[in-house]
Amino acid sequence: MHLNPYGEDAVRLALALVTDPPATDDELRARCLAYDLVIELPVTSWDREATAEFLAEWLTVIDATVPEERAERLNDLLRLASAYPRLTNHAEDGWHIHYRDPEQPLASVLRTLISVGTALHLAGRGMHRLGRCAADGCGRPYADFSRTGTQTYCSPACANRSAVRRHRARTR
Repeated sequence: MHLNPYGEDAVRLALALVTDPPATDDELRARCLAYDLVIELPVTSWDREATAEFLAEWLTVIDATVPEERAERLNDLLRLASAYPRLTNHAEDGWHIHYRDPEQPLASVLRTLISVGTALHLAGRGMHRLGRCAADGCGRPYADFSRTGTQTYCSPACANRSAVRRHRARTR
């Protein structure tokens, strides 16, 4: 049985690509494989460049603070995403759904996967579940996968630094 890979894993992959952009085609390929993405065609510099351009657009979804604006920006990305959902057994590991045409270059696959994954994340967990780190001087993007839905920092390290700063400011 395949579980739907178009949610959390896709958003985590997007964050990994945004916060630590791959410097080479092989690095992009390795990063995608680490997230269990099946890559059907050779990865090229076009894939890396087109993915970087798409991720810059994707960040505008994170930067939108009003749910309607966030939905509008994400709908623009979804409009450019691939084809209708289709049932496939392309990797001979079981039937599952893909939201893309076969034989697409990696950049197109990532656009579709991340756009659909982000839509599922926001629709399933809440429109507020994306943001920028609240720590002074950070601003890294994050996706809130917590049970409470109250995340405001990109990492425990940033949360701890902010707590220490607040504590020191109070004790002065």
